[in-house]
Amino acid sequence: MSSFEETSGLSFEVFPPKTAVSNQKIYQTLHDLQDLRPNFISVTSSNRTLNFENSTLKLADYVQNTLGIPGVVHLTARYFDKSQIDQVLIELKKLEIKNILVLRGDLAPGCPPKKDFNHASDLMTYIKSQDSSFRLFGACYPESHPESPDKVSDIHHLKAKVAAGCDCLITQMFFSNDTFYQFQENCALADIDVPLLAGIMPIVNRAQALHVLKQSECHLPAKFTLMLDRYQNDPEALRAAGLAYAINQITDLVTNQIAGVHLYTMNQPAVARYIYQATKSLFTATCSPY
Repeated sequence: MSSFEETSGLSFEVFPPKTAVSNQKIYQTLHDLQDLRPNFISVTSSNRTLNFENSTLKLADYVQNTLGIPGVVHLTARYFDKSQIDQVLIELKKLEIKNILVLRGDLAPGCPPKKDFNHASDLMTYIKSQDSSFRLFGACYPESHPESPDKVSDIHHLKAKVAAGCDCLITQMFFSNDTFYQFQENCALADIDVPLLAGIMPIVNRAQALHVLKQSECHLPAKFTLMLDRYQNDPEALRAAGLAYAINQITDLVTNQIAGVHLYTMNQPAVARYIYQATKSLFTATCSPY
């Protein structure tokens, strides 16, 4: 299976594990996610691309060709040169994987970037020039990219990304739906007309919350910070509240007929299953999976 209807439904992100023990668990995680019939599963790529073939590509192959779910591989523009991309495209064609999420990639200490692709749009242009049949996804930021001087510049760069060949956009996680709706409107005003999938990350424990707050610049609504403060010493209550918050976000988004929801699972199938069970009737009413 090499294609899907990306404009509706629920999809998941997983990441390749870093340890042998976790490596054994990831396949069970993928089987658990298979039961939830996602539109697709995307597999992240580390900036340290040495083991790309044995991590990202291997898992995407398993998703696509063993589980029968459309797989999406992440490629970081900064850490591939043209010859490496050429080889990756050959491998993807062999595996009948047609879907690529193209990212610029953050700078990794001790890992000098390549020089062929400075931006995601550069890599998109190159991939489309080599084989236009690949379906390219891009990242976007409802609150603007952290390096953008303002929202107008951010939308301008996003429009250039679409012009370079981006077929579908997935947002960074956000915790205010109003922020997403304003971003969606800004995209429409700029004639950015590709599907826009909402990226949702359920916050289920304090360590995860602290990590999110440190790594992202997301606006946190008052009700979200109140939830963190109120349940910071009660792990079970925080988990329940975090799941409820994500479910409320998704319910509102689907009710407003957004293109689809991409769930950042953090390799926790139980979390994905809980949210799926709580929202599946919403998606069933509006779409059918692949």
